Amino acid sequence: MEKPPGAGSGEAAGAERRLFVVPPPAAGARLDRFLQAQAPDLSRTRLQSLIAAGHVAVDGARPKPSQRLRAGATVALEVPPPTPLALVPEPLPLDVVYEDDALLVVNKPAGLVVHPGAGHVSGTLVHALLAHCGPALSGIGGVRRPGIVHRLDRGTSGLLVVAKSDRAHLGLARQLKARQVERRYLALVQGTVPHAEGLVQAPIGRHPGDRLRMAVRPAGEGRPAVTRYRVRERFAVPAPLTLLDVRLGTGRTHQIRVHLAHLGFPVAGDRTYRRRGVAPADPDLALRVAALGGPALHAAVLGFTHPETGASLRFEVPPPPAFTALLTYLRSRARARAEER
Repeated sequence: MEKPPGAGSGEAAGAERRLFVVPPPAAGARLDRFLQAQAPDLSRTRLQSLIAAGHVAVDGARPKPSQRLRAGATVALEVPPPTPLALVPEPLPLDVVYEDDALLVVNKPAGLVVHPGAGHVSGTLVHALLAHCGPALSGIGGVRRPGIVHRLDRGTSGLLVVAKSDRAHLGLARQLKARQVERRYLALVQGTVPHAEGLVQAPIGRHPGDRLRMAVRPAGEGRPAVTRYRVRERFAVPAPLTLLDVRLGTGRTHQIRVHLAHLGFPVAGDRTYRRRGVAPADPDLALRVAALGGPALHAAVLGFTHPETGASLRFEVPPPPAFTALLTYLRSRARARAEER
């Protein structure tokens, strides 16, 4: 097929070219949504980046992702070949919970950054995955995020699924979007949560005064976010603390930390969203919280349908030693207080 006029600023060697004609039923559809239906092997984010880079033309003109299409319009799409990975594999310790030809599930330690970014050009989970899997990682996430379907904050420990194939990546992404992935966390929060369980439905977006933080935003200024929680234990000494089971309905950046802080119960050890320290008068507790290396937040359960075999998979891992030691300390203090009475 000859390259349609206007499809990109220059033909990339080895690029794949696709040509579509908008049928009458699709008239009025957004360009990015139309292409997503025509090219299901490409994510909407990937298609939007191709449009922005000039690799898409509508009737020979460079469009915007939101352009509405008319019936009979010609849409030309150029898909450049994958960019060779510039990252250097690093044989870092990797706790693999499950692995097959399509995916793997890892237990990420607190303190490990998932993918390279500003200030983290090496020593990330991606570097460890490249050493472990070689080239067998999905390329949908881009050069810096091969195989990464979802992420955990640096300070959060626990389960993360990684895609080896593009087919697995797309299948897992669809399950996440449809809220079909079970994601349960343990969170130790400051304060005494009064209700046995609760539901938070509050949009999340960038903090208006601090671009490094997220915040609950008014409707229309943030993305929908849903968090459910259930109380597991309450501790009165040496400070009011509550252990929660938390279930994600959506997966926004910092979602659990933002929602719980919004309720007035920030996650213990969270320096970004806490309002105060945890019992600064109790040095023992302060040291144990500091030993976490981040918020007291652990991704304990991960369940999903295998995107290639259809098998139902569910994994559960205990919190890391520092988290377990903190809970043991709190329970021992609670028992000691009960015995005093």
